[in-house]
Amino acid sequence: MNICLINPNTSASMTTAIEAGAKSVASSNTSIIAVNPDSGPTSIEGYYDEVFSLPGLITKVKEHKDADAFIIACFDDTGLDAVRAMTNKPVLGIGQSACYIASMLSETFGVITTLDISVPILKNNIYKMGFGRRCTSVTSVEVPVLELEKQSKLAICKIRAEISRLISDKKVESIVLGCAGMVEFANILEKEFSIPIIEGVSAATVLSEGILKMNKSTSKIGGYAFPRQKEYIGEMKKFEFKK
Repeated sequence: MNICLINPNTSASMTTAIEAGAKSVASSNTSIIAVNPDSGPTSIEGYYDEVFSLPGLITKVKEHKDADAFIIACFDDTGLDAVRAMTNKPVLGIGQSACYIASMLSETFGVITTLDISVPILKNNIYKMGFGRRCTSVTSVEVPVLELEKQSKLAICKIRAEISRLISDKKVESIVLGCAGMVEFANILEKEFSIPIIEGVSAATVLSEGILKMNKSTSKIGGYAFPRQKEYIGEMKKFEFKK
């Protein structure tokens, strides 16, 4: 199985960490191809960054069209629906994947992300996925995405404090780490708190393998039908859809 894992931002160091997280749970016969765009925002924090990450994301999907499945490694699930429309291959977002796993392991869960600016996006996604009742809290620790690696001790201390608060105040039974850059924190925190701590990279990897083993593909009727072929004008010409 060849899984293309796309970090939609341009941070190569984050891509390396994400790749390691995926490989740590992947089967021996699974090849993880981890890539990031050559242009676009260095991190995706909020609606504005999300829009300008999409051209690079779409370009990487096209470059790796022969992959068996795709994982979009941004917890916002940036461009997830658009990429599903491009291909009949399975396409998983790490946000959606983590929430599904959390819902199977606990009655309630909380999401902890990086910055307040991302909280509304994640809340909207959670309601769209139907997890509004089970996800009782979406909060942030106010550590920028690119600072997670540089300030890992500070970040993990803030996440630890927030987990304690959510268990006490919100009675959460599991925690979802709401950023791909938190991939390295999950196992450490799970041992400390003895509840499921889920990060989306691992979740999407194992779910992708399962879908591929079941030989399932993305439906091509309705919302995820292939885009109608039409002319794109100007700088967007290269994004015309062609099967």
